[in-house]
Amino acid sequence: MRCPYCRHADSRVVDSSEAEDGTLIRRRRSCTECGRRFTTVEEAVLAIVKRSGVTEPFSRTKIMAGVRKACQGRPVDEDAIALLAQSVEDSIRARGAAEVPSQEVGLAILEPLRNLDEVAYLRFASVYRSFDSLSDFEREIAALREKTAENRAVPPGGEDPDEARPAEAAGAKQT
Repeated sequence: MRCPYCRHADSRVVDSSEAEDGTLIRRRRSCTECGRRFTTVEEAVLAIVKRSGVTEPFSRTKIMAGVRKACQGRPVDEDAIALLAQSVEDSIRARGAAEVPSQEVGLAILEPLRNLDEVAYLRFASVYRSFDSLSDFEREIAALREKTAENRAVPPGGEDPDEARPAEAAGAKQT
């Protein structure tokens, strides 16, 4: 690392610390030539590989813009969109790869968006998965309904709180 004062090419690290939840590393350095100290900040760059093969830096702002378009006119606030974008970035970075295909970023958006707003999910999925016909929408809506039914299913050995049990209630009153 070059010294910003004397431009000498050699410096030594005096201290290192993590910043911003470990995504950045701050290093305090000392120039071996002039002895002055300076700070450097290192960040692991996450590259997205587009379908064309072009790579570009990961952008949380681009994720937020795409999700915002899908949520247009829906009761979804900006904070929820920002949290979704953060969770997508966290899941992508957790894979540990320096380069991630754009396809995987899109897939990482779909599940959190489905949980946030089903209509926005359908809008995003229709563009992302290039829906061509009404049957594509019907198939995706059927999958959404199935997923919703699974989420509302009674856990094994559990009771359905929506079911009234009049026979037991009547029996309890008679004792």
